[in-house]
Amino acid sequence: MRTKLFSPAQVGPLTLANRIVIAPMCQYSAVDGCMTDWHQMHLGLLAMSGAGLLTIEATAVKPEGRITYADVGLYSDACEEAMRRVLESVRRWSDMPIAIQLAHAGRKASTDLPWKGGAQLPKDHANGWQTEAPSALAFHEQEAAPMALDRAGLAAVREAFVDAARRSVRLGLDAIQLHSAHGYLVHQFLSPLSNRRDDEYGGSLENRMRFPLEIFDAVRAAVPANLPVSIRVSGTDWAPGGWDVEQTVEYARALEARGCAAIHVSSGGLTPTQQIPVGPGYQVPLARAVKAAVKMPVIAVGLISEFEHAEAVLVAGDADMIALARAMLYNPRWPWHAAAHFGARVKAPDQYLRSQPARFRGLFDVRADD
Repeated sequence: MRTKLFSPAQVGPLTLANRIVIAPMCQYSAVDGCMTDWHQMHLGLLAMSGAGLLTIEATAVKPEGRITYADVGLYSDACEEAMRRVLESVRRWSDMPIAIQLAHAGRKASTDLPWKGGAQLPKDHANGWQTEAPSALAFHEQEAAPMALDRAGLAAVREAFVDAARRSVRLGLDAIQLHSAHGYLVHQFLSPLSNRRDDEYGGSLENRMRFPLEIFDAVRAAVPANLPVSIRVSGTDWAPGGWDVEQTVEYARALEARGCAAIHVSSGGLTPTQQIPVGPGYQVPLARAVKAAVKMPVIAVGLISEFEHAEAVLVAGDADMIALARAMLYNPRWPWHAAAHFGARVKAPDQYLRSQPARFRGLFDVRADD
């Protein structure tokens, strides 16, 4: 059976074997921004899943940009070397393309680990620091206000994204995704609920998009032309007066004009007052609206965990690829099982070829010399 899900996809010059994308998922298991053996196990497991692309979790471009003190960073030689060791181990056994998501948490930074409650830690806490944002508006009313970035602060953040992008190139990563979703710093500039600036970076949609587009332009100019640079967006804040799908479409058009290779459409995360209509495929209409406005590939995500549902989204033309996050943690062989369901083929490690069930002969791609 010929499926859309298991047909090749193109992201700039990068060809993916299928349209299954492993979304970035924070693991909160780094030490001083440096990856650990947890990341080696975690990424190694996902790199054997048969997906088309693996995306490294939100990776902070500055220490102050980490969500928690245990977030991965790419802002120092030590961070770069730790990531290099992990990548070398993963690549020894998998040729799956690997992307990285570069991020800054803004006012949602300096928090405790999720399984310890995730509350924001004050700046004088051993694991806390002063947060920074477009405006001095806290995410929760009970939290300390972030420091509003001045011109020097804006320049430092922009250069931090560029520096992390250059480190990504040195690490040989296959693509870069800029995180402009889920209420983190770049999204904070976009949304009128968090951006109350009265300079050229606040107010109108054009002004609110200015700094995010400056970051994109700077990163795009700093890396080789053949390295895809994509974006992740929140299609809406799910809150009155906030960022919405119409503004997302305008942002997507501006990004595409600047050479953006793909857009990954998620939603929410900007305000605790959000009202999200959670259900299977609840974010697909946002991806559909963006896809109708741009030619670059669009990635849909959000409770698309059933094989037939994923295929239907692609066949309907609502998106070009499907991203999986928690579904991949729960079932790291999701692509194998989807391929078996559709009678398609998927790549598996040589060491696992004999696991192929008799009723699914032909499931695994095998080298010609085997």
